[in-house]
Amino acid sequence: MGNLLIKLVGLFLLITGIYFWGQDIIFASGYYSYFYGSLSATGSVMAIMAGVLALVFFRRETGNLGWILLSIGIVLVILSGGVILRPTSLWNFFIAFTALAVGYKFLNQGRIRF
Repeated sequence: MGNLLIKLVGLFLLITGIYFWGQDIIFASGYYSYFYGSLSATGSVMAIMAGVLALVFFRRETGNLGWILLSIGIVLVILSGGVILRPTSLWNFFIAFTALAVGYKFLNQGRIRF
């Protein structure tokens, strides 16, 4: 029972960290009148979707292809200019990073060593 509680606390902290970190990241898309303008945005969405599907459903068959597709998708998102990073306070960054690290440690090992 104690191990399950630690895993649930770890999952809660991980989700909290992602929430605090994700508050200052905005993903935007726009309409381009020419053909090649929206190609990188469309390619990024398709690559991320294919990468997630490959990692979740076909892990044994695809090997590292899912990670490669995710990397390509992230690079295309950055190149398309669709990511807007708002300024964040040091306190929000500290809370988010600490919650992510502690939540991951709880989920992975079940304890923290200081």
